[in-house]
Amino acid sequence: MPNRLPDGERPRVRYEKKDRVAYVTLDRPHVLNAMDLATHAELAEIWDDFERDDDVWVGVLTGAGDRAFSVGQDLKELVRRTEEGAAAPSSFGSAGRPGWPRLTERFGLAKPLVARVNGYALGGGFELALACDIIVAVEEAEFALPEARLGLVAGAGGVFRLTRQLPLRTALGYAMTGRRIPAARALALGLVNDVVPAAELDACVAGWVADLLACAPLAVRAVKEAALASAHLSLEEAFAGSYRWERARMHSHDAVEGPRAFVEKRPPRWRGA
Repeated sequence: MPNRLPDGERPRVRYEKKDRVAYVTLDRPHVLNAMDLATHAELAEIWDDFERDDDVWVGVLTGAGDRAFSVGQDLKELVRRTEEGAAAPSSFGSAGRPGWPRLTERFGLAKPLVARVNGYALGGGFELALACDIIVAVEEAEFALPEARLGLVAGAGGVFRLTRQLPLRTALGYAMTGRRIPAARALALGLVNDVVPAAELDACVAGWVADLLACAPLAVRAVKEAALASAHLSLEEAFAGSYRWERARMHSHDAVEGPRAFVEKRPPRWRGA
């Protein structure tokens, strides 16, 4: 994973699985982990595998090196393809292009994702982080949607997610101007969960992963699904909603195992199925 690479071409994404956790690393540090079309194609295979592997309960997404999570679209590739007549005008979404559906459009992905932001998260990189559930950033991290400054829009959902995750006027100010959001400001706005010195980044991420793994995986998925699916509903409508992962949790071994383990004063043995 991923496969079907041309001879002599190295993967653009590292994908490792260990102890119920999938680690996805954008691996183009020489271009600040900018994403070209081949990167998106690799990521599609990775997210497919992540979704279907029942032995994986949590994902961690990050970028290689210590300068950037990702600076988004590989603009050199875009310009080259445009000059060659190979790049059609694009807007919101990635349908018809390599990597579809990309992470930003996998609206039914219920497994939790932690974004490990180790530097710049700009454009599509910021959009990837916004599509994750928990964001941990280094103190030097900066976030931005600079597309408007380039005559573009944040077509991978940045416009939509930022205005849902921040107060509308605040989000519009950043989305319309491309202004950068320093990590401390992002924390104050509630946009990220933790901001730590670089030396503490891995430990902080590991702490969030450990807490997620301590919970029943079906319960975690049920919480994520219900929260996202009901965000636009009234409370009455939310209570009356039907949620796939909540139905699975209700009738699972883990729904019995959790209370039993508490009464027996022992760690629960989750099955996640």
